[in-house]
Amino acid sequence: MDYSRLKVTELRKRLRDRGLTSTGLKSDLISKLVKADEMFQQTNPKVNLKQLITNGGSSQPEPIVPHPRERERRQQEREERASLTVWKNPIQTVYYFLLEICVIMVGWGHRLWLNKKKVSLGFVTLVLLCACCILDGPHQAYLNSTWAKISWCLYWVGLGILSSVGLGTGLHTFLLYLGPHIAAVTLASFECQSVDFPQPPYPDEIICPEEVPEGAVITIWNVISKVRLEAFMWGAGTALGELPPYFMAKAARLTGEEPDNEEYAEFESFMENAGDEKDLLTKLKLTVQGLVQRVGFIGILACASIPNPLFDLAGITCGHFLVPFWTFFGATVIGKAVIKMHIQKFFVVLVFSEHHVETIVNIVGKIPKIGAMIQLPFKEYLEGQKAKLHHKPGTFNNQSTNWLSWIFEKVIIVMVVYFVISIVNSMAQSYAKRLQSNKRRDK
Repeated sequence: MDYSRLKVTELRKRLRDRGLTSTGLKSDLISKLVKADEMFQQTNPKVNLKQLITNGGSSQPEPIVPHPRERERRQQEREERASLTVWKNPIQTVYYFLLEICVIMVGWGHRLWLNKKKVSLGFVTLVLLCACCILDGPHQAYLNSTWAKISWCLYWVGLGILSSVGLGTGLHTFLLYLGPHIAAVTLASFECQSVDFPQPPYPDEIICPEEVPEGAVITIWNVISKVRLEAFMWGAGTALGELPPYFMAKAARLTGEEPDNEEYAEFESFMENAGDEKDLLTKLKLTVQGLVQRVGFIGILACASIPNPLFDLAGITCGHFLVPFWTFFGATVIGKAVIKMHIQKFFVVLVFSEHHVETIVNIVGKIPKIGAMIQLPFKEYLEGQKAKLHHKPGTFNNQSTNWLSWIFEKVIIVMVVYFVISIVNSMAQSYAKRLQSNKRRDK
């Protein structure tokens, strides 16, 4: 940029905005701005996804520390965006949400237009697949089974991603979906003395097989093997959901810029105050960070293999210290989709096995005064679930709704509604961030 055309007041304003001294003659001011631009170009390369996966080269530039006034401005803007919610300002929030959708759609439309050849090839492939699905033939059975398996896997991968991302709601789809599914399969396996449920209707509905081999014995390992696919896919989805904080921190380190992100700002503040007096939570965070930074693959694997609410910090730490992508992602997938999921499956199957369920119901009945009142709905619910397992496919099973199942359904509905509202809030705040960026650029 030709700074010689600007006035001295404008040059000094630009220097102050960058946190640089604004004293001296016009030639000195121009020289400072030119040197700042050269340094910015050297330490702020454009980083794409390929560079993030391959570590973006061998250079590791130090991050640029923003001026205190810049940090204060970012914090103020974050607070302004945080107040934009459906609860506080519903009309403006919904309006910004719709505008953000329009911006996203226009952006995707532009990308599709720039990749016309790939889009055309994909469209032709899609038409051929639709034709194969419509035309009758012996291939229909194979296509239907393949599509059912793919959609089943994608369903659990999506729930796993939602569980990790959560969009600020803490939505844990293991408690809402995968855990109840494993529990239902466990109860059905011990009731039917078999895991070979008729398919279809399984997995949409669990029904006992008509013929069961005499002397068949169901073990915990039979049930764990039955739900292995969906558990693995859910765990892989949670691993994919850990990539955004990793990529964000790694891009910030490679470019030298501090992203305007609340989680990263919290991480930077934590790093700066690491030597101060520490409470228990801070000590745990430091332990996770040190384990990931020093031990590498084994440390990430250890953190991912146990239920660990601080694993988001591990993702940001790995990105910040430029841990190779495949080291981070490989350890995360193995830890979450294999080791951690087997631990969680074993616990759920153990708790909901027939013997332990009956023991828990009996213990509930021994609670003074209210035990019998609470025990009865549990017994009715279990008996109703067992009765559903023995009706024939295609027949109507008229079962009255138990209040426990009614409460659980309403809890899921409330969680889903809250999750949708959080998406609206997040997208509205994203549009507000666009407006703030445009406002700064126009100054």
